Amino acid sequence: MTYLRTVLMFMIAVTSLTGWAEDKLSRIVETPYSEQQVLYDFYFDNPEKMGNALFWIRSLMNPLMDAPYNIAPEFLDIVVVIHGTEIVTVARKNYDKYKNSVERMRYYASLGVKFKVCGIAAHDYGYETDAFYEFIEVVPSAITELAHWQLQGYALITPTVMEKRFSIEEIR
Repeated sequence: MTYLRTVLMFMIAVTSLTGWAEDKLSRIVETPYSEQQVLYDFYFDNPEKMGNALFWIRSLMNPLMDAPYNIAPEFLDIVVVIHGTEIVTVARKNYDKYKNSVERMRYYASLGVKFKVCGIAAHDYGYETDAFYEFIEVVPSAITELAHWQLQGYALITPTVMEKRFSIEEIR
């Protein structure tokens, strides 16, 4: 009887702990987020990284625009400064190659995200200001622009875009 009682108590304990763990893992804390002022520093060694970097914007905007926050896009003040190799993605002549990224940026721009290209980098790549899409602003210098927005109180986010070598299934 003692053995049966011990096994029964063990099973109850495991079941209740499993339920507790599942309950804890399924809860998401609702941090009291409010309006945001965010500055993204895009400076990549490969223009193909632009597509993944744009997910960083989505990862900020979507949770804030969804319940329970329901923050309207006009209360999300987001600036993206572009000054690495990804500058080629916003040159009109490269539309066919970077169409998906361009259309995603165009969508974010329609929600109020400001995209700014470094004038020094544009010059280095041989681009005139009219080489870029209508939603792109050319600023004198990326570094000066980054400093300006940080002095205005914007939170700086510098995405690190890594090369994905393993699928989730391989490492899970």
